[in-house]
Amino acid sequence: MKILHVCAGWGEGNGAANIARLVAGEQRREGHCVECATWPSLRELREADETWVHCGWLPCLWRAAVLGRNVHWMPEACYDPVRLAYHGWKKRLAGPVERWCLRRSANIVATCDAERGWIRDYLGGDCPPVVVTDVKRFFKLDGKESAAEEDGNADRAEGELRLLYLGRRHPLKGVEYLEEAVRRVQGAAGVRRVRLETVSSAFGGEKERVWGRCDALVLPTLSDNFGLVVAEALERGKRVITTDGAPAWDGGNDYGGRLVYLRGFRDGSSEERVRLLKEAILSLPE
Repeated sequence: MKILHVCAGWGEGNGAANIARLVAGEQRREGHCVECATWPSLRELREADETWVHCGWLPCLWRAAVLGRNVHWMPEACYDPVRLAYHGWKKRLAGPVERWCLRRSANIVATCDAERGWIRDYLGGDCPPVVVTDVKRFFKLDGKESAAEEDGNADRAEGELRLLYLGRRHPLKGVEYLEEAVRRVQGAAGVRRVRLETVSSAFGGEKERVWGRCDALVLPTLSDNFGLVVAEALERGKRVITTDGAPAWDGGNDYGGRLVYLRGFRDGSSEERVRLLKEAILSLPE
């Protein structure tokens, strides 16, 4: 079977593209002929037995949804109410086109039950089938600390806790709450030193060195359906703090005590978000 994946960009820092690559790789292992594109030709769209559309709100995706065959659309949190409210006037303007294209899909693919609910609420009664796929299957989440950990110990102060935020700075990522929580932890008497490293982009060997320098990843997100960095951290044996802005991790599994999942963060006040993060940081073992 010929399968075509369409995404607005294929850079390594694009979360939707990274999920697309995972799905495409699995399909290739199953024996399918798989191609990836941003603006595929009409011939490519017509020749594909399935067209997978990743993310939303962009003309290249609308075109693929309208002209492609047997469309499977993975919106990847685009219809989270928090995400819809961000630059909401633009989304209200484009909403009729977006919904019309979505409704032409053979099915819509969510990455967790919460996202399935967002999609159904966004489309209302006239909604294609929404299926849930478990992206966690692509990762070994009982991972052990990598060899790169050795390289990260050279400049560690005794008793220091090193936190990592890995991702772009964006109002929906909650980085400002994390930075304030770390300042408050540092200001508390009798508390070990905490160092926060924020990295917007790192790839290949540099990314592994970044992982090697940290003890725990913090993803203080207000809107992520999945959060690939959480899986990457667990795969490397790291501890993780994340929030109910990434509902795919609300399964009751704390991965041997390595995952702290903060409920009440997404809809909490700014002060509540900082408090939850501070308490989670203080709870990490030495």
